[in-house]
Amino acid sequence: MEVIHKIGRRKTAVARVYVSQGKGTITVNNRELNDYFPTATLQYKVKQPFALTNNEDNYDVKVNVYGGGITGQAEAIRLALSRAMCEVDAENRAALKPEGLLTRDPRMVERKKFGQKKARKKFQFSKR
Repeated sequence: MEVIHKIGRRKTAVARVYVSQGKGTITVNNRELNDYFPTATLQYKVKQPFALTNNEDNYDVKVNVYGGGITGQAEAIRLALSRAMCEVDAENRAALKPEGLLTRDPRMVERKKFGQKKARKKFQFSKR
């Protein structure tokens, strides 16, 4: 099996994932997964596509991710891995699609408007 390259995005985070046959090691920005994502919740999010397709220890993953915060980065990696698992075997799509892992989350931060404090918050109004 050759290396599969996929891209996942979430908010402003962009993850490039390279999946190849191996023993299940996941490297994020040249660091160990447990080192890069210290919380168990984020580690679970990254490993979710492998758990749903029963491929926990079958593939080595190398990830380059930038932008956003750690939660956005973890979800960007999850989307990229889900897309890679679909390319490995088309039958994996049936397991990933109902969980919503193949959907690009379109929610972005709303821009700040001029004449206002933030996107929706206004400056304090003084009647007198």
